[in-house]
Amino acid sequence: MITKEQIAEAYKEIQNEITYALENLDGKAKFQEEVWDREGGGGGRTRIIQNGNVLEKGGVNFSAVHGKLPEPIKKAFGVTEDEFFATGVSIVIHPNNPHVPIIHMNIRYFELNDQIRWFGGGIDLTPHYVVEEDAKFFHQQMKNVCDKHSDTFYQEFKTWADNYFFIKHRNETRGIGGVFYDKLTPEKTGMSYEQIFDFSCDLGRTFAPTYIELVNRHREQEFTSQEKDWQLLRRGRYVEFNLVYDSGTKFGLETNGRIESILMSLPAQANWFYDYKAEEGSEEQKTLDLLKKNIQWV
Repeated sequence: MITKEQIAEAYKEIQNEITYALENLDGKAKFQEEVWDREGGGGGRTRIIQNGNVLEKGGVNFSAVHGKLPEPIKKAFGVTEDEFFATGVSIVIHPNNPHVPIIHMNIRYFELNDQIRWFGGGIDLTPHYVVEEDAKFFHQQMKNVCDKHSDTFYQEFKTWADNYFFIKHRNETRGIGGVFYDKLTPEKTGMSYEQIFDFSCDLGRTFAPTYIELVNRHREQEFTSQEKDWQLLRRGRYVEFNLVYDSGTKFGLETNGRIESILMSLPAQANWFYDYKAEEGSEEQKTLDLLKKNIQWV
């Protein structure tokens, strides 16, 4: 049976692979690493990149933490056990150019005991401007990795992402979705823990080639001050989701996580324009029209 230590080591290696790939992609900025310990048990490696050629701000974080599970989390998970272990890799990248999308990835494992353990994760894309060709490419990449492991994963996890990455108070999706899953177990999937872990690792290794392709399509594209303002507004929506709805943010704060690592998902700059209305027929309005659930990109 795969152990929590083996899972953590594999996730560490995926963090290494992705930071190396992103540094090569940017060509200028390098990740700064901070190794930290969590009061209560465990720790992690926070890696932040800033002020690059392409990447304005991004984080590729690894953590493996353990200790007492707080009462609110026990209640939310519907468990009575106290001791937990959690490990994962979490990524958010905010690019300079408004024509390059924001991307988020998380792969994680949670364990209370041999009977209560599960995997979660996903990759989702948040373009400032939705380009349908890019959306189709991204979703095809997600479908390819899902289909390798199960012919039901993609549609199930896409729907899950559409519903999860939804800003209820705006009645719009955060971006074009992707795949998202939580609490995957052999009972739910018909797969062994080893097989679910293999899927988790394959998804993690899909991140770099997928994002590199999307960045290289648009990194040299010129943009206007109006398009930059739109990017800052869309970043504001990203902030709203992460601070109001994101379960990872809530889990980190509730379990006495490291604040800088938890909030590394926030952009360096974001704006909120009062009562913003996109001009009819504009590229901004076209994007808003595509921030909906249940669009079948592939």
